[in-house]
Amino acid sequence: MATGKRWSYDELLIAMNLYCKLPFGQLHRGNPLIIEVSEKLDRTPSSLAMKLCNLAALDPYHKERGIRGLTSTSKGDRDIWAAFHADWEGLGVTSEERLQQLLGDETQYTDVAVTPQKKKPAQEFNMPIRVPTGPTEKTLTTKVRIGQRFFRQSVLASYNARCCVTGNPVPELLVASHILPWGSHPEQRLNPRNGLCLAQTQDAAFDRGLITFDEDFRLVLSPYLRDFLPNEALARNFTIYEGTKIEMPDKFLPDDEFMQQHRAEVFR
Repeated sequence: MATGKRWSYDELLIAMNLYCKLPFGQLHRGNPLIIEVSEKLDRTPSSLAMKLCNLAALDPYHKERGIRGLTSTSKGDRDIWAAFHADWEGLGVTSEERLQQLLGDETQYTDVAVTPQKKKPAQEFNMPIRVPTGPTEKTLTTKVRIGQRFFRQSVLASYNARCCVTGNPVPELLVASHILPWGSHPEQRLNPRNGLCLAQTQDAAFDRGLITFDEDFRLVLSPYLRDFLPNEALARNFTIYEGTKIEMPDKFLPDDEFMQQHRAEVFR
């Protein structure tokens, strides 16, 4: 394998994609996906893992938590980090396409945030490897699905595939929930900082403004939801968590402005 060669733009796209979608504790040379990708890039698993740790060193959230990454970041690392944060919508899709092309059709591509011991996620969570060609509408639909896959895996990885409210670990029941709505904020659709990992019931309530989170990320119930209390089902799903702080992510802290906007515009 080649050593010491400069990282190309496409290779940095793939590396940033992996950084987003792998849980923080899995950025190591023994990770099977890192091994597979590094072989196809004609690099060593150690070199790819080091590149991912270089990218981690650029994450301000790690710095806030006192986590120090590697100090050998390059201009290319800084440029690709800035490029993603300036255009999540475009580079999320492009990087996902590059990774799919690299891995090929033979790869069984599942949620990378789910540990190998878990059963394969439901079919709806899997994406086609090859990007089909054809009518513009079909191509656009494919790009939307690829983008949704990138966002879902990035958000689940940030929360170690656990609902940040209940701790639910079942992948089929987890949703990468948008803080700012998908339809009205297209520029933030694929931004992992616009996501929370929620179980389906909590996601539905958050999406409809029945719950939100305060400045300290503690669960707040809406007056509308309170009108249905007391109720055993609501108590199990919401009331017992009221005022409780969410499990914070390992990376991509939810954006404070996005959360404030949810409280102001979505919360009932």
